[in-house]
Amino acid sequence: MCRDIFTFDGIMKKSFALLLAACVALGSAGCGAADRAGTANDEAPAGGAQPPGAAQSGTNGGKGAAGGEEPAKKTVYPLTVRDASGKEVRFDKPPERIASLSPSETEVLFALGLGDKIVGVDDYSNYPEEAKNKPKIGNLQGNAEAIIAANPDVVFAGLSLNKQSVDKLTELNIKLFTVEPKSLDQIMERILLYGKITDRQAQAEKLVADMRAEIKAVADAVKDVKPEEKKKVYIEFSPGWTVGSGEYMSELIDVAGGINVAADLTGWKRISEEKIIEQNPDIIFYSAEVPGLEKTIRDRSGWSQIAAIKNNRVVPFNPDLISRPGPRVTEGLREMAKAIYPDRVK
Repeated sequence: MCRDIFTFDGIMKKSFALLLAACVALGSAGCGAADRAGTANDEAPAGGAQPPGAAQSGTNGGKGAAGGEEPAKKTVYPLTVRDASGKEVRFDKPPERIASLSPSETEVLFALGLGDKIVGVDDYSNYPEEAKNKPKIGNLQGNAEAIIAANPDVVFAGLSLNKQSVDKLTELNIKLFTVEPKSLDQIMERILLYGKITDRQAQAEKLVADMRAEIKAVADAVKDVKPEEKKKVYIEFSPGWTVGSGEYMSELIDVAGGINVAADLTGWKRISEEKIIEQNPDIIFYSAEVPGLEKTIRDRSGWSQIAAIKNNRVVPFNPDLISRPGPRVTEGLREMAKAIYPDRVK
């Protein structure tokens, strides 16, 4: 499934590992909104606190006071920024050799036009197509020998990186920058921060502006849904596991105009089959990458009476779109909203 979301010791099989590598295992180094990646001098994280579709300043094509073109923002080095673990990381110049230990980081870096600077990616990075041809530097924990061979100026990683891996890379004097976005805003803040680190601020701001526009389009399409008409949604990424509040994937359901039936839970949790029956969701999403998951869901005792199953609204989804906190997450949002309200979202 997702190549990013989180790892669970003992149950991390390929399909599940691809999904779960950024949450439960991430939690060991988790940071709240106050600790998310940002500048070390406590300035507001890039891109924060802006409404969907808010204008971005400093991008190519912006107009100055006299109507002329504003120059693109340039990063001033040395630059010191704080990563999601709270560690300060200094960049004396734009990194020329970049490695990624997370599929979502790989997607962000390529989206910023840094493909020619990427010297290694994790085993699960498969998008864009060019990522498949990059040298592999191990699973989500990395392979020390492969990373050394890649000789990166910096390694970007999710907080799925465990302490042993962090200590090993630190011992090897490899510059490591970790992230853990928990909301749509934090996903976009992280993109803007990467743009600042790599001196690709114009590209990052345009990317974020496009994402905000897509979020706004979905929100506008479902804004008139009356509270009593909102569809109840249940989502299952791997057998028996769902997502509660405090994670951006639950936020996707909210923005799409649905009600997450697991919203009273926090983070990633095993489900209570009886509770889902009681909640009676109108639509069930499941990962298309987990073999037999739809049958597992449909065959559970008592679930045949759930509205979603009775009305055949058990819908597969591409986990890479919604469980990777990267540039394509708004595409996943749109697909989710289309499935929930096909008459409103085209």
